[in-house]
Amino acid sequence: MLRARFLIPAAIFILLVVVLGIGLTLDPREVPSPLINKPAPPFNLAQLDDPNKTISQKDMLGKVWMLNVWASWCVSCREEHPTVLALARSGVVPVIGLNYKDERADGLAWLARLGNPYQISAYDHDGRVGIDYGVYGVPETYIIDKAGVIRYKRIGAVTPEVVRDKILPLVKELNGNA
Repeated sequence: MLRARFLIPAAIFILLVVVLGIGLTLDPREVPSPLINKPAPPFNLAQLDDPNKTISQKDMLGKVWMLNVWASWCVSCREEHPTVLALARSGVVPVIGLNYKDERADGLAWLARLGNPYQISAYDHDGRVGIDYGVYGVPETYIIDKAGVIRYKRIGAVTPEVVRDKILPLVKELNGNA
């Protein structure tokens, strides 16, 4: 009777240790998104640099494009910025920004200081579009195909290795250049 009383908690503890151990082997940047292979959520936002102009995900239909969620207050966004600049300069894929929960003046100053890789940056001051896209935090990056379907999501900074190993091959495949 005494052994059974200790055996059940011990089994539960061992099971918990195994589950936590498996969790430690997973890459948190590769969190599966329920949006992969689903249409990109609709949005129609003012542009960061001109509040009188808007951008919508519909404006990008027919193109493979990258949506990069960023903010001036984001330390990791600063880390990834040179990589995003280089990718944008390559012309391989149009890069659209989503300025997330930021002040317009701060976002514009940040781009003026560090360089602007974005063809257009949408201004998501209240974060509602970010919520629709399942943004956990910035930076996050999405690759969206010609039909407007999300094909890839990156949580965290885009690195040169991610561009080389994931983004470029996927963009090439989606453009029919595989």
